[in-house]
Amino acid sequence: MGKIIRFIFFGNYFVGILAFALTLEATLQLRLPFNSINYYLLLFLAPIIYYTYAYNKVSTNPSAINPRNKWYFKHKKFINWSQGLLFILCMFLAANLLYQNFHNILNLPLSYWVAIVIIIIAGGLYYGLLPKSFINFNLRNTGWLKAFVIGFVWACCVNVLPLIMLKIETGIEYHDSVLWTWLFIKNWMFCTVNAIIFDIKDYPTDANKDLRTFVVRYGLRRTIFNILIPLLIIGLISLGIFANYKDFIWPQVLCNIMPFIVTIYLAYSMHKRKNILYYLIVIDGLILFKAICGIIGMQFIK
Repeated sequence: MGKIIRFIFFGNYFVGILAFALTLEATLQLRLPFNSINYYLLLFLAPIIYYTYAYNKVSTNPSAINPRNKWYFKHKKFINWSQGLLFILCMFLAANLLYQNFHNILNLPLSYWVAIVIIIIAGGLYYGLLPKSFINFNLRNTGWLKAFVIGFVWACCVNVLPLIMLKIETGIEYHDSVLWTWLFIKNWMFCTVNAIIFDIKDYPTDANKDLRTFVVRYGLRRTIFNILIPLLIIGLISLGIFANYKDFIWPQVLCNIMPFIVTIYLAYSMHKRKNILYYLIVIDGLILFKAICGIIGMQFIK
């Protein structure tokens, strides 16, 4: 069981599940038709490849205390083999989407292409994956900005990409800009808070590298009480205002509040040291919990 857990979480397969769950939540909340199975498979596999390649690229020291580093070194051959296989599968899925929707892709409005370019650049800069001859800049090294970039990329993946694909596959456009904007900001801020909590794990390493994350800059206690908890409380207040504006019923409000309450509790408990699997299972699990709560909340709407 321990090997299976490490395979799922160290191998970033759980990240693929998170991408799919958040996209499903956003699709239901926006009351949109579902995208094709081809797209959902691509959405599941692409984050696995991205995070595995990026993490393998920036941290592969087998002598480090970090168990994930040791797992990557021990299973290096399997990771290289699986990355190649998943990449081939992704290329097949992408080529199939391109073949089926070639003319629709060419006829996308300019605003859609701008969104695609922004997402690609942000995702590439986050781990410094773009060629240095093109741009020598790594958003991770900006410290406090890193968490906001992570949240932005995730919000784009679950709130922007499905709309782009829906336009490509069905020609349907979404017009409720107020609801979409609020959901985008909500996902952005929730994933940003999650990333800040996750930075607590890397506090000693980031401090040694002089990477000025919130935890390094302000310390653990001030990060929890002056940044994380206030951000979550602001999220709760904005949720209440928006729920009143959209006439949410109480079961729906309760389902949307629960992830914030649980995150506040876990943020408060972070003054105690946790191991890496705790962060990968529990802290990242908050995102899955949020998606499940959002999906359940939509079942109360007639």
